[in-house]
Amino acid sequence: MTRAKTFVGGTYPAHNKDRTKAQPIALAPVPEVLIYPLCQHIGAPCEPLVAVGDRVLRGQKIADSTAKICAPIHSSVSGKVIAIEPRPHPNGQSTMAIVVENDGLDETVAPFVEPKGLDELSPAEIVEIVREAGIVGLGGAAFPTHFKLVPPPHAKIEMVILNGAECEPYLTCDHRTMVEKPELVVQGLRILMKALGVNQGYIGVEVNKPDAIAALSSACAAYSGIQVVPLQVKYPQGSEAQLIKAVTGRELPAKKLPADVGVIVNNVGTAAAVAEAVQTGLPLMERVVTISGSMVERPQNLLVRIGTTFGDLLTECGLKGQPGKIINGGPMMGMTVGTIDVPVTKGVTGILALSEAESCQLEVGPCIRCGRCVDVCPMFLLPVFLGQFAERGMLDKAEEYHILDCQECGCCSYVCPARRPLVQNIRLAKSGVLAKRHQ
Repeated sequence: MTRAKTFVGGTYPAHNKDRTKAQPIALAPVPEVLIYPLCQHIGAPCEPLVAVGDRVLRGQKIADSTAKICAPIHSSVSGKVIAIEPRPHPNGQSTMAIVVENDGLDETVAPFVEPKGLDELSPAEIVEIVREAGIVGLGGAAFPTHFKLVPPPHAKIEMVILNGAECEPYLTCDHRTMVEKPELVVQGLRILMKALGVNQGYIGVEVNKPDAIAALSSACAAYSGIQVVPLQVKYPQGSEAQLIKAVTGRELPAKKLPADVGVIVNNVGTAAAVAEAVQTGLPLMERVVTISGSMVERPQNLLVRIGTTFGDLLTECGLKGQPGKIINGGPMMGMTVGTIDVPVTKGVTGILALSEAESCQLEVGPCIRCGRCVDVCPMFLLPVFLGQFAERGMLDKAEEYHILDCQECGCCSYVCPARRPLVQNIRLAKSGVLAKRHQ
């Protein structure tokens, strides 16, 4: 058997996936009111294409932008626009959002493009379909997918890698997508490969998902040039630089993009969404979300309409009491939310409800120079110094030590015996460095 591949560095947090990894994807109830933030992706926010009082159809484009890095937003229900106003966002901020009252009819717009077979589509047509469907990276990054399909002229793209590692604890939405929709994932990969004009495609999956590896291997058996690559179980195996290193052996240099080493990386859920858009001519209106954590009565993987609130989903799955913390995403890279009234956006992979004991902040001690944070950093940085520079506001020194190369995976904070908030401090300092650059 081929040895599972991996990268240098990283750590081994508890998986906590057992409660949902065997749970088939179920349909989430459609709420009476849905909230669509105008920014659900990396890049420029959208502008509303509707006004208060307008009636919209399911699949109708309700917001868009002429910016290059942007993805349109579509209504996931038919109903009436009842507000366009600031609302809480899963990223912790308040942003403008379109609020739609569901009429329960689910009247759907006509497909925005006539479905065609892969052989009938040109690369330019694929890019346009992906763009008009509003597809972004569904692994959490939410980078507009169409932009990745038009790499810079100097880049010689040789392969597409799908990220099926799902190394973040608790989350199993990608796992279930690979098990239940392997043909859709593989078809999506083929579509992405044609858009980029390449003949090599890989799907990286950690070996703790043998059912996903088997399902995908069967689905891609008929296609030459596509291969499932077993990966060791390690965090953050799914990050782009680490995934590329494990699958290809290529190093992604600092300040470079995957395209600079001949690779384009997408999430398995993103590939499935691309295939659905091509096959149906309908945009991205829903996504799979894992609802889990010790305070959730019935942990599940739910197919959720974009715009559904966290509160709606936690009510559906049940709570055992008052959670000590609710997290958007996973515990390593996710963010605590201050209200359950935030909506599911395209980038929400999971909702975790943890107990008071799990969420309590342990006392922070002084750095003991143990070097554990340095050992586990997958980007070969020096978190021990970056954390200190961040605390002291030494932004120039932090930049000199390559703070912008930090991918905020949280490995350093996880292993720190002094419980120092390294990644939080580094994240704030990165914002400061970027703000200073813009000035």
